[in-house]
Amino acid sequence: MPANRKLRIAFQGELGAFSHAAATKLLGARARLLPFESFKAVFEALRRGEATHAVIPIENTLHGSVHENYDLLLASGALIAGETTLRISHNLIALPGARLSEIHQAFSHPVALNQCRQLFERYPQIKPVSFYDTAGSVKMLVKDRPPGAAAIASDIAARLYGAKILKRHIEDNPRNFTRFFLLTKQSTFPKRRNRPWKSSIVFTTPNEPGALFRAMACFALRDLNLTKIESRPVVERPWEYLFYVDFMGSQTDPKVARALDHLREITTFFKLLGSYQPTP
Repeated sequence: MPANRKLRIAFQGELGAFSHAAATKLLGARARLLPFESFKAVFEALRRGEATHAVIPIENTLHGSVHENYDLLLASGALIAGETTLRISHNLIALPGARLSEIHQAFSHPVALNQCRQLFERYPQIKPVSFYDTAGSVKMLVKDRPPGAAAIASDIAARLYGAKILKRHIEDNPRNFTRFFLLTKQSTFPKRRNRPWKSSIVFTTPNEPGALFRAMACFALRDLNLTKIESRPVVERPWEYLFYVDFMGSQTDPKVARALDHLREITTFFKLLGSYQPTP
């Protein structure tokens, strides 16, 4: 996608967060980035038109789905216009001139701290301290300069705030990836050649035997490849569930269109969340 200063991308966290990296990967380095403290604020910025796009994490290979964002996505009316995946690599970051032996606490988001438990086992003198954001912890470190402190965040955050990386790739599991959605209020999006299409939907079924089986048959009968299915509770109806499904194909494909028409006939609620071309 061409870089464009008219693009305004909302994301949760501070500049240097992993969502910042995902936004740059999706929309280019020249797009204007709008950091917000919460996911709800990100969706509000998109709704108000303050942002033209939003980038949100939706799934992590180690911790599963970000359920808050599934719920906000459904309520917002936003459309998925793209997706990308980032490898999450954490770094122990300190002030320039600091030495590892001087570090006694490490600030970061609780998820990041949990993903680096082996670091704290190897260096028991370093205590984990929860903070609201990974990049935000680096920003705080440089601004407030607490003695004996470090942060755990991306290498982008270290460069952005002028901090020093003491140890790289400190995450316990190198197979740590996060999937991000690109959201917009637009109903169409530019096509890119030689990239596959993917679609995301959400629906509910009647509470009767075989209802979910019949829903899945809409795709199986047309040889459509499902890549994910996840259930979320319907808040106002206890023990009823929304089913989120991702599959390969575009809503403009006649085979997909027939599958979705069939699904609409046998479900009690249906919504197309978007057809998009993932960015490798």
